[in-house]
This record gives sequence, C-alpha cells and structure tokens, in this order.
Amino acid sequence: MITREATEKDLEILLEFEQGIVFAERPFNSTLIDGEIHYYDLNEFIKSPDATLIVVEDDDEIVASGYALIKTSEKDYNNFKSYAYLGFMYVKPEYRGKGINKIITDELVSWSTSRGITEVRLDVYAENESAVKAYEKAGFEPLLLTMRLKS
Repeated sequence: MITREATEKDLEILLEFEQGIVFAERPFNSTLIDGEIHYYDLNEFIKSPDATLIVVEDDDEIVASGYALIKTSEKDYNNFKSYAYLGFMYVKPEYRGKGINKIITDELVSWSTSRGITEVRLDVYAENESAVKAYEKAGFEPLLLTMRLKS
C-alpha cells in the first residue's frame, strides 16, 4: 500500500467516500438532512497550500482518504496560534481493521509537524466506539464533548 496526495482525477472516488462517511454518521446524528450531503470542498483541499488531502492505494485502487487543514486558533488564551484539523477519514469497509487509519493519521500528523504545527485535532462522534478506539490507538485523547438539547 502506498500513500500519495490526491489529485483532481481522484474526485469521483473521493465523492463516493464522502457519501460513505455521511452514511456511517447518520446513526450518530439525527440532525442530518435526508439525501445527499457534501461536507467538504475536496477540490480546495487538493489546491490549498494550507491543506493536504491524501489517499491510500492498494494495487492502484484508492482504498482510503484523509485530510489535514491548518487553521488559526479562535481562542486568544490557547498556547498555540495554529493547529491542524484532520477530517475526511474514510477506509473502504473491506480494508478496515488493517491499520490503514493509523497510516493516514501518521502521514497527516507528519505533514502538520513539518509545517511547525504541534496541535492536531479532529472530531468524532462519542458513540462511534470503533472510531474513538482507532483514534486513541493513534495517540489522540478526548478533549471536549459537545452536548445538545432538542427543544
């Protein structure tokens, strides 16, 4: 398996991955609208100097994806000015459980640290136990739990 930066030629499969993420997240988020949803501007991640969108290939087939985006801290009291936000983490179902998410995470963290970024964050649904465990294996720890009340 190899990792590489995504290109515009990869957009068709990446858009399929995006819908796979939406499908996987629907059970954890009752606020999502029905139908097709687009979370990301994938083309922007490909072009932006402040982002990297990577894919993992197995025998010339794209089997996984993830991005890192450098963001500015919105809080003046944080001890960091910028951080890397990771997202679009998707592994095809038949490739899950093989350490591919860790490969992606390591690659994105490495990209971030090469740009002087020491703070790396991501969001995961608290009830998505398999994803939480995967990120904990990669060294992440819970920081904040967002709660909601539907009135």
